[in-house]
Amino acid sequence: MVRNGEIALADVKRSLRRHWWIPLMSMLLLGLLGVLAVLILPKKYTSMTTVLVEQPTVPVEYVKPVVNDDLNHRLASMNEQVLSRSPFEPIIQKLQLYPEKRGTAHMEELEDNLRKAVEVELIQPMPGSVNKQPPGFQISVTFPNAHVAQQICTDITSMFIEQNSKRREQQAVDTTQFLSQQLDQAKSKLDEQDAQLAQFKKQYLGSLPEEEQTNLSILTGMNTQLEAVIQALSRAQQDKAFNEAMLSQQEANWKQTTSGNQNPETQEQQLTVLEAQLSDLLARYTPEHPDVLKAKSQIEELKKKLAQEPGPKATTTAQAPLHEPPQMQQLRAKIKQDDIGISELAKRQSQIQDQIRLMQGRVQASPVVEQQFKEITRNYQTALEFYNDLLKKRDSSTMATSLEHQQQSETFRILDPPSLPDKPSFPNRLALIGGGTGGGLVLGFGILYLLAMLDKAMYTERDVETCLKLPVLTTVPCFDAGVHGSSSGPSDSVKIQDEPVTVKA
Repeated sequence: MVRNGEIALADVKRSLRRHWWIPLMSMLLLGLLGVLAVLILPKKYTSMTTVLVEQPTVPVEYVKPVVNDDLNHRLASMNEQVLSRSPFEPIIQKLQLYPEKRGTAHMEELEDNLRKAVEVELIQPMPGSVNKQPPGFQISVTFPNAHVAQQICTDITSMFIEQNSKRREQQAVDTTQFLSQQLDQAKSKLDEQDAQLAQFKKQYLGSLPEEEQTNLSILTGMNTQLEAVIQALSRAQQDKAFNEAMLSQQEANWKQTTSGNQNPETQEQQLTVLEAQLSDLLARYTPEHPDVLKAKSQIEELKKKLAQEPGPKATTTAQAPLHEPPQMQQLRAKIKQDDIGISELAKRQSQIQDQIRLMQGRVQASPVVEQQFKEITRNYQTALEFYNDLLKKRDSSTMATSLEHQQQSETFRILDPPSLPDKPSFPNRLALIGGGTGGGLVLGFGILYLLAMLDKAMYTERDVETCLKLPVLTTVPCFDAGVHGSSSGPSDSVKIQDEPVTVKA
């Protein structure tokens, strides 16, 4: 008797002794059903192939690949493209698939059936590996015909390899074209910045920051030149004044000589004037100066004249010379040269002063020009760096595109060609027969458990005490034959050692 849903070991043994044939029959029955299913169900064969992802032949350090997206995402996208309906139609037409459904089913339905027969599964990387990208993937095709399954698997694998190659090549070409367009735009902007920089340098030539020290040096030199020109102009003006004084003196003497009124006293006065002029010349020039030597010569000649005349001359009528003396002509020429020199020096002074003002303006404008120059240079440098960066990327993309054309980048390689299955993958004989047998065994034990739950007979003293809530006064030993008693009063049937016994309450 089962109490509270719990079955004791004795109950199990009792059920097995009485109903041992139930598990055996259910096991044999379901096993036969599994064998029948293996024989009746249509057989399907699975062709499989393994595709590995080969790394580029050229190291990534030398040529950076353009396509570096995650292989999981790429395969997912390729799976949607390859396993869409449109690529399956040529395969169905080529292999003449589903001939029994062509007259009644649409092509879309046939393509859906073929798509369900194809399965793509990624190969997971080994635990602990640095690269988390899957090393490859497996393609399996399940079809009623083994040769047809192998052919479909071959075609699908070729489509994956071709799609990957076209996808990588197209992406590399698109990237190169995009970078080329961006490079042309960057070059245009760089040319604009270059033109602005050239125009700025042309406009502020001489006031650029790198010319500031040069301008200061030139300004210092011009100030020195201006001082030298001012000193030279002052000396020229003094020479002119001196020559004019000499000319005036000689004109007065010449007039006195031509009028016949010249006497020793006048010559002595002239000598005094010449000596005073000589002293003035020696104060300014060296004794070897031509003007000093000339003044000394005039003084010597005048002294000789004074020494040759013993006394006052008689009044005579003298004939006036027709021309000025050479000395006066020389003085007039020197005065003219002095005027020319003074004019040139004044002009030179004005030029130097203009240049000084120009240099001073450049030096004063240097801070403002430097700020503008830095802004233009910064914009130009930014455009140049952007252009150089795009140029490097474009060149790298061009090399990567060349590798894609030469099939030397990341490629798919078939490790195992599509297999030709010799045994059907469905139905699985071991699974169906073993599952049926095991299911029958479980079903048999379930029936035994149900029978034990439905059995209300009492087999032990404890069963009697639990069921009747009365103490057991005596027990009947086990007999080979059943012992039965009858009475007019109520009685309960008790089974002791698998034999029914009547006990009066």
